[in-house]
Amino acid sequence: MEQLASIFSSDFANTLLRFLICVVVNWVIVDRFYYRKAHRRDFYFTFMLISVAIFFLVYFMMGMDRGKATMGVGLGLFGIFSIMRYRTDTMPVREMTYLFIIVCLSVVHAMINIEQEDPNHFADLGRLVVIDIIVILAILFCEMKLKSQQTKLVQYDRIDLIKPEKYEELIADLEQRLGLKVLKVDVGGVDFLKDTAVIKVYYEGGVKNDVDGMFQVRKSKWREV
Repeated sequence: MEQLASIFSSDFANTLLRFLICVVVNWVIVDRFYYRKAHRRDFYFTFMLISVAIFFLVYFMMGMDRGKATMGVGLGLFGIFSIMRYRTDTMPVREMTYLFIIVCLSVVHAMINIEQEDPNHFADLGRLVVIDIIVILAILFCEMKLKSQQTKLVQYDRIDLIKPEKYEELIADLEQRLGLKVLKVDVGGVDFLKDTAVIKVYYEGGVKNDVDGMFQVRKSKWREV
């Protein structure tokens, strides 16, 4: 019992409290902001587990000498993002932004030094909560202010409308056939033998379709009408 009680000593209890705050805040960000629009279970899974892993990784690194710990944290995070850079699947910008926020918050919660014996214990904890609230409010403002813009690749059969002077007719035809509010169109490869063209449609929408992200065309093959 004494060994069990020592595990939940004051310092480790503070660590668990910071970990609980970290997980709750990151869950709110992932579940209430990211997942409501993206509906990507794979990234939901990734964000939450990375939050847990980064917190304890940084926490145990901070148990070393202070100077070495700072260098170790920096090298560790550099290694993490290097692995992400050489991934096989391209991570969209929105997902990468949320991932960066999750990692940063996990590092902040793990590195902040809050000792229960310190008279400013509650003040330090309050500052941590204020930081979390600021981040959440910033995400809320951006999500509400900026409209969600999605893309869809379409194999289009009316190549007579891909001319720049018929851009408005192209938009109207796509809106009528797709049932979407089209914001912008990029024209890709054109097959004159089959009278078809591959176009990328930017539309206003709330739910992202995972299938749309599975097909990619090199940027050099696109032109803006």
